[in-house]
Amino acid sequence: MFSDATIRSYAFSWLADQVAIHGDVLPRRPLLEQGFNLNGERVPMVGAQGIFKPRIMSTPLSIFSSPNGPYSDALSDDGFLLYKYRGINPNHRDNVGLRNAYKQRIPLVYFLGIVPNRHLAVWPVYIIGDDPRSLTFKVAVDDQKLIKNETSALAVAETDLARRSYLSTTVRQRLHQSVFREKVLLAYRTSCAFCHLKHRELLDAAHIIPDREPEGLPIVTNGLALCKLHHAAFDAFMIGVRPDGVIEIRHDLLAEFDGPVLQHGIINLHGTKIISPIQKDLRPGKQFLEWRYEKFLNGN
Repeated sequence: MFSDATIRSYAFSWLADQVAIHGDVLPRRPLLEQGFNLNGERVPMVGAQGIFKPRIMSTPLSIFSSPNGPYSDALSDDGFLLYKYRGINPNHRDNVGLRNAYKQRIPLVYFLGIVPNRHLAVWPVYIIGDDPRSLTFKVAVDDQKLIKNETSALAVAETDLARRSYLSTTVRQRLHQSVFREKVLLAYRTSCAFCHLKHRELLDAAHIIPDREPEGLPIVTNGLALCKLHHAAFDAFMIGVRPDGVIEIRHDLLAEFDGPVLQHGIINLHGTKIISPIQKDLRPGKQFLEWRYEKFLNGN
């Protein structure tokens, strides 16, 4: 039999492999529900409830939040994450399990719901507070380099709040970015708006007005689902989109010949129309396209 610490180490390694393949937003079904095999024993990463302990472990492995609630509920004012109890009974066995993880300083995985069946994977996290009055645990993100073995995992200093607050705050930024990406890809049916490519691993959520601009809101109507080639070309103003959705290619490129990638991947888009979301209120905002098209015409 493996110790909890050993199983947890295998779980973290498996999770790192999945993030390397799929990105840090992972599907609950089937990936996380199936988990991995350890000597013939299946170890899921999540279960039916939010606080999850695999059958072969004595302490919880992960917690997850639903994408149906506002994700800001998972963020505290002091830069840490929050996690609600299961139900209203502080002594429910799942709450007791998470409280034990708090007392023993056991690292966990936090799967934050983005859109249905898509969760941002954050680990290791530690429970650093328990408030029965608000039925809430406080959660801090820590450094993955500390998760090497049982000794180092249990030796993480509880007093290093500044570092943990910084690391937890970076999750807020990742969460905002992931929400934007997942909602844009969902609206565009996981397909490039220019070329129809449907491989999620090769797709980005591109801002029409860049997010560095005051008007560059992280909303679906200011986004386009683009493959990585067309995202780069769009950001470089090699490709423009008129307010009516028609694609234009920069004039100097139309006269250039540089092999089949330029010809078929970019030049042949000239005069075609972008693929927009079926849902009208998710289609690119005219004011965003007008702003971008003016920059394109001005050679920016």
